[in-house]
Amino acid sequence: MSEKKKVDLFLDSGAYSAWSQGKEIDIYEYIKFIKEHEEVIDIYSNLDVIGDAEATWKNQMIMEEEGLHPLPVYHYGENIKWLLQLLNGDYDYISLGGMVPVSTPDLIDWLDNLFKNYLTDKEGMPIIKVHGFGLTSLRLMLRYPWNSVDSTSWVVTGRMGSIYIPRFRKDKGWIYDEDSWKIAVSNRSPSNQEAGKHITTMTKLEKEILLNYIHEKGYKLGKSEYKMVKQGYELAENERWCEKKPKDKEVKREVEIIVEPGISNKYQLRDELNIIYFLDLEDSMEPWPWKFKTKEIQKGFF
Repeated sequence: MSEKKKVDLFLDSGAYSAWSQGKEIDIYEYIKFIKEHEEVIDIYSNLDVIGDAEATWKNQMIMEEEGLHPLPVYHYGENIKWLLQLLNGDYDYISLGGMVPVSTPDLIDWLDNLFKNYLTDKEGMPIIKVHGFGLTSLRLMLRYPWNSVDSTSWVVTGRMGSIYIPRFRKDKGWIYDEDSWKIAVSNRSPSNQEAGKHITTMTKLEKEILLNYIHEKGYKLGKSEYKMVKQGYELAENERWCEKKPKDKEVKREVEIIVEPGISNKYQLRDELNIIYFLDLEDSMEPWPWKFKTKEIQKGFF
C-alpha cells in the first residue's frame, strides 16, 4: 500500500443490490472502472449473477481475459461442482455469497458442510482464504475461519438509531467472543417506550455499563430539547426537523435542538462507534488461519 493510502479498499461489484432492485450492471463498464482505479483498489470481486452460476463463471472468465484477477464467488444453493471448480483452479482466495436472505439455521447447515468437507483439511485448518459477503452475524463470524467478511449492517444499525456493545463481566471486562448487544440510543427511536429496548429504559446497572462503554470510547450520549414552530421557521445551525413537512400549512412542526452532540442525536457518531466495535472485535479474534470449530455462541448481555 502506498504512503498516500490510509485504508485497504475492497470493491464489491454491487451485484446483490442490482439484483434486489431488478437492475443490471454492464460488465465492461465495471472492468473499465477497475482499470481506471486499479492503483487504489486492493481487492475486487467478480461481477456475479445471483441465481445463475454459469453466468457468474462466464463473467469470471471475461474479467480474467481482460487481464484482471477478480475474487471468484460461489453462492448459497448452487451445485457443489461450481465450488469444486474454484478449488481445483488457480485461486488462493474465494468468496461465498447469496447469504443475506437465508435464515441462520439454514446457513449453518450449508456452511458447516462447506467448511467441514471442502474448505478445511482433516485438522479443520483452512486450505484457502474465504470471504463472506453480507455477513456480520457474530455467531457465524466466530463459527467459521473466515479470512474476511463484509456487510452494511453496521451503518444500517446506526441509521436506525442503535449501537453495538460487547457483553461485560466484572472479572473479564468487555467480551467480544460472545453475542453482542444491539441497543437503541436515538432520541427518536420508537423503542424508547419499551422496557429494556432503549438506553433510557434499561435498569440502573445496565445503563451504567452502557454509559461506561460509550465514555471509554470517547463519546457522549448527547442531549436534545424540542419545540413546536410554524412551517416557515428557519432552522438554526444546531437544529433539525423531527418529521416530514405536513401537507396542511397551518400545522406546526417539531424541531430538535441539539444542546450537546452525541450518539443520541448524531447518526454519524453512532456510525463511528459501531466501526470501533467491529475493529475491537477484529483485534480480539485469533489471527487467521484458525481451526474450524462449531461451539455455540451464548446470547444475552451479561
